[in-house]
Amino acid sequence: MPSESRMTQHLDPRSPWVISTHDLGKRPGTMRRTTLSLPAPADLGVDMIGVPKDAEVELDLRLEAVMEGVLVSGTAHAPLAGECARCLDPVTSDVEVNLQELFFYSGEDASEEDSLLDGELLDLEPTFRDAVVLALPLSPVCRDDCEGLCAECGIKLAEAGADHRHEKIDARWASLQGLISENDNDQEK
Repeated sequence: MPSESRMTQHLDPRSPWVISTHDLGKRPGTMRRTTLSLPAPADLGVDMIGVPKDAEVELDLRLEAVMEGVLVSGTAHAPLAGECARCLDPVTSDVEVNLQELFFYSGEDASEEDSLLDGELLDLEPTFRDAVVLALPLSPVCRDDCEGLCAECGIKLAEAGADHRHEKIDARWASLQGLISENDNDQEK
């Protein structure tokens, strides 16, 4: 008997990420290949980059009935959008991840972390979400040689040029800085 934490609401067969395994039956060795194009779920990403909501996700899957359940394996390809961690410019790219998950027929054979079938239905979204989030760069960059922003004034270093500098005055000598300009003014009079 599954524990309370493993009990879930029944899956909605109309949800795009819910896949029917009806044609596989519970006959080990039965296999089906499928290619799907699904809308990306919301809030799929990390701070600086992620998959835009409803972006087209291409899935190339193999569903295979095994003794314990249905083994889903394949690849998912999705677009990415975010901002450069160095200069904050927009960044776009894409990610391709490998998916592999065993959906157990019953909770008796599975551990608490394992996925379960809901009758003949499985929800592929959590598997996809986990794979994508692990593959995302934590600090995406617009290009490998991005110099970022000036820590003093915030200008993009790539646009500022090689001679961009700020006069640095040692705090110990800062009070003398005013004397130099006052002395220069006195000498000019």
